[in-house]
Amino acid sequence: MKKAFAALAFGTFGLGISEFVMMGILPYLSADFHISIAEAGHFISAYAIGVCVGAPLVAVFCRRMPLRRILVMLTGVMVLAALALSLCPAPEEGSDARWTYGLMMLFRFVAGLPHGAYFGVSSIVCERLAKADKAASSIAIVSFGMAVANLVGIPLGTFLAEVMSWRVVFGLASLWDLMTLIAVWRWLPWMEPMPDNGVKAEFRFLKSLAPWLIILATIMGNGGVFCWYSYVSPTMTQLAGVPAAWLGGIMVLAGAGMVLGNQIGGRLADRYGAGRTGRALDAGICVALLAISWLAHDIRYSLPLLFITTACLFAVSSPQQLLILRFSRGGELMGGALVQIAFNFGNAVGAWLGGLPIDQSNPETYRQPALFGAFMAAVGVWSYAYFCRRYGSRERLS
Repeated sequence: MKKAFAALAFGTFGLGISEFVMMGILPYLSADFHISIAEAGHFISAYAIGVCVGAPLVAVFCRRMPLRRILVMLTGVMVLAALALSLCPAPEEGSDARWTYGLMMLFRFVAGLPHGAYFGVSSIVCERLAKADKAASSIAIVSFGMAVANLVGIPLGTFLAEVMSWRVVFGLASLWDLMTLIAVWRWLPWMEPMPDNGVKAEFRFLKSLAPWLIILATIMGNGGVFCWYSYVSPTMTQLAGVPAAWLGGIMVLAGAGMVLGNQIGGRLADRYGAGRTGRALDAGICVALLAISWLAHDIRYSLPLLFITTACLFAVSSPQQLLILRFSRGGELMGGALVQIAFNFGNAVGAWLGGLPIDQSNPETYRQPALFGAFMAAVGVWSYAYFCRRYGSRERLS
Protein backbone atom coordinates (compact mmCIF):
# COMPACT_ATOMS: atom_id res chain seq x y z
CA MET A 1 0.00 0.00 0.00
CA LYS A 2 2.76 2.47 0.93
CA LYS A 3 4.56 1.69 -2.33
CA ALA A 4 1.41 2.59 -4.26
CA PHE A 5 1.20 6.02 -2.62
CA ALA A 6 4.94 6.54 -3.17
CA ALA A 7 4.58 5.77 -6.89
CA LEU A 8 1.82 8.37 -7.20
CA ALA A 9 3.90 10.94 -5.30
CA PHE A 10 6.81 10.32 -7.69
CA GLY A 11 4.50 11.44 -10.48
CA THR A 12 3.41 14.66 -8.78
CA PHE A 13 7.07 15.48 -8.10
CA GLY A 14 7.78 15.18 -11.82
CA LEU A 15 4.75 17.30 -12.66
CA GLY A 16 5.84 19.93 -10.15
CA ILE A 17 9.24 20.18 -11.81
CA SER A 18 7.72 20.41 -15.30
CA GLU A 19 5.24 23.11 -14.31
CA PHE A 20 7.15 25.38 -11.96
CA VAL A 21 10.82 25.11 -12.97
CA MET A 22 10.00 27.21 -16.03
CA MET A 23 9.70 30.27 -13.77
CA GLY A 24 13.34 29.90 -12.74
CA ILE A 25 14.81 29.17 -16.18
CA LEU A 26 12.97 31.78 -18.29
CA PRO A 27 16.09 33.97 -18.71
CA TYR A 28 18.04 31.06 -20.22
CA LEU A 29 15.21 30.17 -22.61
CA SER A 30 14.88 33.82 -23.54
CA ALA A 31 18.58 33.96 -24.44
CA ASP A 32 18.60 30.65 -26.37
CA PHE A 33 15.49 31.40 -28.41
CA HIS A 34 16.34 35.12 -28.90
CA ILE A 35 13.01 36.27 -27.45
CA SER A 36 11.95 38.59 -24.64
CA ILE A 37 11.20 37.42 -21.11
CA ALA A 38 7.52 38.21 -21.76
CA GLU A 39 7.51 35.97 -24.85
CA ALA A 40 9.29 33.22 -22.93
CA GLY A 41 6.56 33.55 -20.31
CA HIS A 42 4.12 32.16 -22.89
CA PHE A 43 5.73 28.76 -22.28
CA ILE A 44 4.10 28.88 -18.83
CA SER A 45 0.73 29.71 -20.36
CA ALA A 46 1.05 26.89 -22.90
CA TYR A 47 1.45 24.39 -20.06
CA ALA A 48 -1.61 25.77 -18.25
CA ILE A 49 -3.69 25.49 -21.43
CA GLY A 50 -2.55 21.88 -21.75
CA VAL A 51 -3.80 21.20 -18.23
CA CYS A 52 -7.21 22.65 -19.02
CA VAL A 53 -7.51 20.66 -22.27
CA GLY A 54 -6.06 17.34 -21.17
CA ALA A 55 -8.00 16.77 -17.97
CA PRO A 56 -11.53 16.73 -19.45
CA LEU A 57 -10.35 14.80 -22.53
CA VAL A 58 -9.09 11.97 -20.34
CA ALA A 59 -12.32 12.03 -18.32
CA VAL A 60 -14.42 11.67 -21.48
CA PHE A 61 -12.34 9.28 -23.60
CA CYS A 62 -10.57 7.14 -20.99
CA ARG A 63 -13.42 6.56 -18.56
CA ARG A 64 -13.69 2.86 -19.51
CA MET A 65 -10.03 2.14 -18.89
CA PRO A 66 -8.68 0.59 -15.65
CA LEU A 67 -7.25 3.30 -13.41
CA ARG A 68 -3.70 1.94 -13.41
CA ARG A 69 -3.66 1.84 -17.20
CA ILE A 70 -4.75 5.49 -17.33
CA LEU A 71 -1.91 6.47 -15.01
CA VAL A 72 0.63 4.50 -17.05
CA MET A 73 -0.58 6.24 -20.20
CA LEU A 74 -0.32 9.66 -18.55
CA THR A 75 3.20 9.04 -17.22
CA GLY A 76 4.17 7.86 -20.70
CA VAL A 77 3.11 11.24 -22.08
CA MET A 78 5.13 12.92 -19.32
CA VAL A 79 8.25 10.96 -20.33
CA LEU A 80 7.93 11.84 -24.01
CA ALA A 81 7.07 15.50 -23.42
CA ALA A 82 10.02 16.10 -21.10
CA LEU A 83 12.34 14.32 -23.54
CA ALA A 84 11.03 16.42 -26.43
CA LEU A 85 11.60 19.62 -24.42
CA SER A 86 15.18 18.63 -23.69
CA LEU A 87 15.85 17.99 -27.39
CA CYS A 88 13.96 20.95 -28.84
CA PRO A 89 16.32 22.83 -31.15
CA ALA A 90 17.13 26.48 -30.56
CA PRO A 91 17.54 28.85 -33.52
CA GLU A 92 20.94 29.98 -34.66
CA GLU A 93 21.84 33.65 -34.28
CA GLY A 94 20.12 35.70 -36.97
CA SER A 95 17.84 32.89 -38.19
CA ASP A 96 14.05 32.80 -38.07
CA ALA A 97 13.09 31.66 -34.56
CA ARG A 98 9.35 31.33 -35.18
CA TRP A 99 9.25 27.63 -35.97
CA THR A 100 11.50 26.61 -33.05
CA TYR A 101 9.51 28.89 -30.73
CA GLY A 102 6.30 27.30 -31.97
CA LEU A 103 7.75 23.83 -31.49
CA MET A 104 8.68 24.64 -27.90
CA MET A 105 5.17 25.98 -27.30
CA LEU A 106 3.73 22.74 -28.67
CA PHE A 107 5.92 20.60 -26.42
CA ARG A 108 4.95 22.68 -23.37
CA PHE A 109 1.28 22.26 -24.27
CA VAL A 110 1.74 18.48 -24.52
CA ALA A 111 3.63 18.47 -21.20
CA GLY A 112 0.57 20.02 -19.53
CA LEU A 113 -1.94 17.53 -20.93
CA PRO A 114 -1.44 14.79 -18.30
CA HIS A 115 -1.19 17.13 -15.29
CA GLY A 116 -4.81 17.60 -14.25
CA ALA A 117 -5.87 14.07 -15.19
CA TYR A 118 -2.97 12.57 -13.22
CA PHE A 119 -4.03 14.40 -10.06
CA GLY A 120 -7.69 13.53 -10.61
CA VAL A 121 -7.11 9.80 -11.19
CA SER A 122 -4.57 9.63 -8.36
CA SER A 123 -7.14 11.10 -5.97
CA ILE A 124 -9.64 8.40 -6.94
CA VAL A 125 -7.01 5.69 -6.44
CA CYS A 126 -6.12 7.13 -3.02
CA GLU A 127 -9.74 7.19 -1.91
CA ARG A 128 -10.09 3.52 -2.92
CA LEU A 129 -6.90 2.40 -1.21
CA ALA A 130 -7.14 4.48 1.97
CA LYS A 131 -8.90 3.61 5.19
CA ALA A 132 -12.31 5.21 5.52
CA ASP A 133 -11.13 7.97 7.89
CA LYS A 134 -7.79 8.63 6.17
CA ALA A 135 -8.84 9.63 2.65
CA ALA A 136 -7.65 13.25 2.83
CA SER A 137 -4.34 12.26 4.43
CA SER A 138 -3.76 9.74 1.64
CA ILE A 139 -4.44 12.36 -1.03
CA ALA A 140 -2.00 14.64 0.81
CA ILE A 141 0.70 11.96 0.47
CA VAL A 142 0.30 12.13 -3.32
CA SER A 143 0.37 15.95 -3.30
CA PHE A 144 3.55 15.73 -1.20
CA GLY A 145 5.53 15.21 -4.40
CA MET A 146 4.42 18.61 -5.71
CA ALA A 147 5.38 20.27 -2.43
CA VAL A 148 8.84 18.67 -2.42
CA ALA A 149 9.32 19.79 -6.02
CA ASN A 150 8.86 23.39 -4.86
CA LEU A 151 11.17 22.89 -1.88
CA VAL A 152 14.07 21.01 -3.52
CA GLY A 153 13.51 20.19 -7.19
CA ILE A 154 12.88 23.67 -8.56
CA PRO A 155 15.85 25.41 -6.83
CA LEU A 156 18.05 22.50 -7.98
CA GLY A 157 16.67 22.72 -11.52
CA THR A 158 17.35 26.46 -11.63
CA PHE A 159 20.92 25.85 -10.46
CA LEU A 160 21.49 23.17 -13.12
CA ALA A 161 20.17 25.52 -15.79
CA GLU A 162 22.66 28.15 -14.65
CA VAL A 163 25.77 25.94 -14.47
CA MET A 164 24.93 23.52 -17.29
CA SER A 165 21.80 23.96 -19.45
CA TRP A 166 18.04 24.12 -19.14
CA ARG A 167 17.99 21.04 -21.40
CA VAL A 168 19.63 19.02 -18.63
CA VAL A 169 16.69 19.86 -16.36
CA PHE A 170 14.12 18.42 -18.76
CA GLY A 171 16.37 15.48 -19.61
CA LEU A 172 16.56 14.52 -15.94
CA ALA A 173 12.81 15.10 -15.62
CA SER A 174 12.27 12.60 -18.44
CA LEU A 175 14.36 9.98 -16.61
CA TRP A 176 12.43 10.63 -13.40
CA ASP A 177 9.13 10.26 -15.23
CA LEU A 178 10.32 6.97 -16.72
CA MET A 179 11.10 5.72 -13.22
CA THR A 180 7.62 6.84 -12.18
CA LEU A 181 6.04 4.90 -15.05
CA ILE A 182 7.80 1.71 -13.92
CA ALA A 183 6.81 2.30 -10.28
CA VAL A 184 3.16 2.91 -11.18
CA TRP A 185 3.05 -0.25 -13.29
CA ARG A 186 4.70 -2.44 -10.64
CA TRP A 187 3.42 -0.98 -7.36
CA LEU A 188 -0.18 -0.02 -8.04
CA PRO A 189 -2.73 -2.83 -7.75
CA TRP A 190 -5.08 -3.50 -10.62
CA MET A 191 -8.38 -1.66 -10.14
CA GLU A 192 -11.72 -1.84 -11.85
CA PRO A 193 -12.56 1.04 -14.22
CA MET A 194 -14.97 3.67 -13.01
CA PRO A 195 -18.62 2.78 -13.69
CA ASP A 196 -19.44 3.85 -17.25
CA ASN A 197 -22.90 5.37 -17.57
CA GLY A 198 -22.13 7.37 -20.71
CA VAL A 199 -20.62 10.77 -21.37
CA LYS A 200 -23.66 12.68 -20.10
CA ALA A 201 -23.37 10.93 -16.74
CA GLU A 202 -19.88 12.38 -16.32
CA PHE A 203 -21.43 15.86 -16.18
CA ARG A 204 -24.62 15.04 -14.27
CA PHE A 205 -23.16 16.00 -10.88
CA LEU A 206 -22.88 19.62 -12.12
CA LYS A 207 -26.65 19.97 -11.76
CA SER A 208 -26.03 20.32 -8.04
CA LEU A 209 -24.79 23.58 -6.51
CA ALA A 210 -22.23 21.80 -4.29
CA PRO A 211 -19.47 21.20 -6.91
CA TRP A 212 -19.82 24.76 -8.19
CA LEU A 213 -19.22 26.09 -4.67
CA ILE A 214 -16.12 23.87 -4.37
CA ILE A 215 -14.83 25.03 -7.76
CA LEU A 216 -15.46 28.70 -6.89
CA ALA A 217 -13.66 28.31 -3.55
CA THR A 218 -10.73 26.65 -5.34
CA ILE A 219 -10.44 29.41 -7.94
CA MET A 220 -10.70 32.24 -5.42
CA GLY A 221 -8.46 30.75 -2.72
CA ASN A 222 -5.67 29.78 -5.11
CA GLY A 223 -6.10 32.94 -7.13
CA GLY A 224 -5.86 35.04 -3.99
CA VAL A 225 -2.45 33.60 -3.15
CA PHE A 226 -1.12 33.94 -6.71
CA CYS A 227 -2.31 37.55 -6.84
CA TRP A 228 0.63 38.26 -4.54
CA TYR A 229 2.93 35.22 -4.89
CA SER A 230 3.39 35.80 -8.62
CA TYR A 231 5.21 39.04 -7.73
CA VAL A 232 6.96 37.91 -4.56
CA SER A 233 10.47 38.46 -5.96
CA PRO A 234 10.09 42.16 -6.88
CA THR A 235 8.05 42.73 -3.71
CA MET A 236 10.89 41.39 -1.58
CA THR A 237 13.67 43.22 -3.43
CA GLN A 238 12.00 46.56 -4.20
CA LEU A 239 9.67 47.00 -1.25
CA ALA A 240 11.33 45.05 1.58
CA GLY A 241 14.86 45.79 0.37
CA VAL A 242 15.97 42.17 0.37
CA PRO A 243 19.22 41.50 -1.56
CA ALA A 244 18.62 39.59 -4.80
CA ALA A 245 21.06 36.93 -3.57
CA TRP A 246 18.54 35.99 -0.86
CA LEU A 247 15.77 35.10 -3.29
CA GLY A 248 16.85 31.47 -3.64
CA GLY A 249 16.64 30.98 0.11
CA ILE A 250 13.30 32.79 0.23
CA MET A 251 11.87 30.40 -2.35
CA VAL A 252 13.13 27.45 -0.30
CA LEU A 253 11.31 28.95 2.71
CA ALA A 254 8.14 29.14 0.61
CA GLY A 255 8.63 25.51 -0.42
CA ALA A 256 9.06 24.48 3.21
CA GLY A 257 5.71 26.09 3.98
CA MET A 258 4.14 24.09 1.15
CA VAL A 259 5.57 20.81 2.48
CA LEU A 260 4.34 21.46 6.03
CA GLY A 261 0.94 22.71 4.88
CA ASN A 262 0.43 19.71 2.63
CA GLN A 263 0.78 17.34 5.60
CA ILE A 264 -1.32 19.40 8.00
CA GLY A 265 -4.21 19.94 5.57
CA GLY A 266 -4.92 16.25 5.05
CA ARG A 267 -4.92 15.50 8.78
CA LEU A 268 -7.19 18.44 9.59
CA ALA A 269 -9.66 17.41 6.88
CA ASP A 270 -9.83 13.83 8.18
CA ARG A 271 -10.44 15.07 11.72
CA TYR A 272 -12.72 18.09 11.26
CA GLY A 273 -14.20 17.62 7.78
CA ALA A 274 -12.94 18.84 4.43
CA GLY A 275 -15.43 21.71 4.12
CA ARG A 276 -14.72 23.21 7.54
CA THR A 277 -10.98 22.78 7.01
CA GLY A 278 -11.13 24.53 3.63
CA ARG A 279 -13.09 27.41 5.12
CA ALA A 280 -10.57 27.87 7.95
CA LEU A 281 -7.56 27.69 5.63
CA ASP A 282 -8.99 30.20 3.15
CA ALA A 283 -9.69 32.48 6.11
CA GLY A 284 -6.04 32.07 7.11
CA ILE A 285 -4.97 33.04 3.58
CA CYS A 286 -7.22 36.11 3.70
CA VAL A 287 -5.82 37.32 7.04
CA ALA A 288 -2.21 36.63 6.02
CA LEU A 289 -2.61 38.56 2.76
CA LEU A 290 -4.16 41.52 4.58
CA ALA A 291 -1.20 41.51 6.95
CA ILE A 292 1.22 41.34 4.00
CA SER A 293 -0.40 44.39 2.41
CA TRP A 294 0.41 46.34 5.58
CA LEU A 295 3.76 44.80 6.57
CA ALA A 296 5.41 43.74 3.31
CA HIS A 297 8.08 46.42 3.71
CA ASP A 298 9.43 44.82 6.90
CA ILE A 299 11.40 41.60 6.41
CA ARG A 300 10.76 40.58 10.03
CA TYR A 301 7.09 40.10 9.17
CA SER A 302 7.05 39.46 5.42
CA LEU A 303 9.08 36.24 5.62
CA PRO A 304 6.93 34.54 8.31
CA LEU A 305 3.81 35.65 6.44
CA LEU A 306 5.22 34.15 3.23
CA PHE A 307 5.67 30.83 5.04
CA ILE A 308 2.13 30.93 6.47
CA THR A 309 0.54 31.81 3.12
CA THR A 310 2.25 29.06 1.13
CA ALA A 311 1.49 26.58 3.92
CA CYS A 312 -2.21 27.42 3.71
CA LEU A 313 -2.10 27.23 -0.10
CA PHE A 314 -0.95 23.59 -0.06
CA ALA A 315 -2.92 22.67 3.07
CA VAL A 316 -6.19 23.45 1.30
CA SER A 317 -5.34 21.24 -1.70
CA SER A 318 -6.26 17.79 -0.36
CA PRO A 319 -9.55 18.95 1.26
CA GLN A 320 -10.60 20.44 -2.08
CA GLN A 321 -9.78 17.28 -4.02
CA LEU A 322 -11.58 15.08 -1.49
CA LEU A 323 -14.67 17.30 -1.53
CA ILE A 324 -14.99 17.26 -5.31
CA LEU A 325 -14.70 13.45 -5.36
CA ARG A 326 -17.46 13.08 -2.77
CA PHE A 327 -19.77 15.48 -4.58
CA SER A 328 -19.21 14.19 -8.12
CA ARG A 329 -20.34 10.57 -7.68
CA GLY A 330 -20.83 9.00 -11.08
CA GLY A 331 -18.50 11.57 -12.65
CA GLU A 332 -15.41 11.41 -10.44
CA LEU A 333 -13.00 11.58 -13.37
CA MET A 334 -14.61 14.78 -14.60
CA GLY A 335 -14.81 16.16 -11.06
CA GLY A 336 -11.12 15.57 -10.50
CA ALA A 337 -10.42 17.20 -13.86
CA LEU A 338 -12.49 20.29 -13.10
CA VAL A 339 -10.85 20.98 -9.74
CA GLN A 340 -7.43 20.88 -11.44
CA ILE A 341 -8.68 23.31 -14.07
CA ALA A 342 -9.93 25.50 -11.22
CA PHE A 343 -6.45 25.43 -9.61
CA ASN A 344 -4.77 26.59 -12.80
CA PHE A 345 -7.47 29.06 -13.79
CA GLY A 346 -7.28 30.62 -10.33
CA ASN A 347 -3.51 30.92 -10.63
CA ALA A 348 -3.81 32.62 -14.03
CA VAL A 349 -6.56 35.03 -12.94
CA GLY A 350 -4.73 35.85 -9.73
CA ALA A 351 -1.46 36.62 -11.51
CA TRP A 352 -3.29 38.87 -14.00
CA LEU A 353 -5.30 40.68 -11.33
CA GLY A 354 -2.30 41.14 -9.07
CA GLY A 355 -0.32 42.77 -11.87
CA LEU A 356 -2.91 45.46 -12.57
CA PRO A 357 -2.02 47.92 -9.77
CA ILE A 358 1.78 47.52 -10.03
CA ASP A 359 3.82 50.51 -11.13
CA GLN A 360 7.48 49.45 -11.35
CA SER A 361 8.62 53.02 -10.68
CA ASN A 362 6.71 53.07 -7.38
CA PRO A 363 7.66 50.24 -4.95
CA GLU A 364 4.71 51.04 -2.69
CA THR A 365 2.33 49.63 -5.34
CA TYR A 366 3.67 46.15 -4.57
CA ARG A 367 1.49 46.20 -1.46
CA GLN A 368 -1.70 46.16 -3.50
CA PRO A 369 -1.55 42.65 -5.08
CA ALA A 370 -1.85 41.16 -1.58
CA LEU A 371 -4.88 43.37 -0.92
CA PHE A 372 -6.55 42.19 -4.13
CA GLY A 373 -5.65 38.62 -3.16
CA ALA A 374 -7.26 39.03 0.26
CA PHE A 375 -10.50 40.03 -1.44
CA MET A 376 -10.39 36.93 -3.64
CA ALA A 377 -9.69 34.71 -0.64
CA ALA A 378 -12.62 36.29 1.21
CA VAL A 379 -14.92 35.18 -1.62
CA GLY A 380 -13.45 31.69 -1.18
CA VAL A 381 -14.28 31.80 2.54
CA TRP A 382 -17.87 32.78 1.72
CA SER A 383 -18.14 29.93 -0.78
CA TYR A 384 -16.91 27.39 1.77
CA ALA A 385 -19.19 28.83 4.47
CA TYR A 386 -22.24 28.53 2.23
CA PHE A 387 -21.18 25.02 1.24
CA CYS A 388 -20.86 23.98 4.90
CA ARG A 389 -24.24 25.47 5.72
CA ARG A 390 -26.04 23.61 2.91
CA TYR A 391 -24.03 20.40 2.57
CA GLY A 392 -22.05 19.99 5.79
CA SER A 393 -24.16 17.12 7.12
CA ARG A 394 -24.11 15.34 3.77
CA GLU A 395 -20.31 15.64 3.61
CA ARG A 396 -19.97 13.80 6.91
CA LEU A 397 -22.16 10.97 5.57
CA SER A 398 -20.22 10.63 2.28
